[in-house]
Amino acid sequence: MTTLTVAEAPPPQFQVNTLTGRLTRDPELRALPNGGSVCKLRLAVDDMAAGRETGYINVSTFGKPGEAAAKVLSTGWLVAVDGRLEYHEWEQDGKTRHDYEVIGSVEFLAAPRNADREEEPVEAAF
Repeated sequence: MTTLTVAEAPPPQFQVNTLTGRLTRDPELRALPNGGSVCKLRLAVDDMAAGRETGYINVSTFGKPGEAAAKVLSTGWLVAVDGRLEYHEWEQDGKTRHDYEVIGSVEFLAAPRNADREEEPVEAAF
């Protein structure tokens, strides 16, 4: 039996209360083999109080909420995400890479600051 030290143990998967930030690119809606769908987002999150640099988090939301996000959201939208935080690690070009992803729900907060379109009320489809 192999025992891992704390430094060697994989990071835990845990719950996140809420992260708020702006989308760095347009949502990407993908069909799943089971007939469902997933919407992939990339969120820029600032931690100004702690004096840290901007962090980037991948977000996945499924089904009708994901379809609504793909239809309404675009780069620059301010959103809040709530869900399970997962850590991913992989090898690429001989280097270990890692990132974090929130699997959960997305709340639409505000359109981009310089939106060219007229503001329309957003109703949740879920």
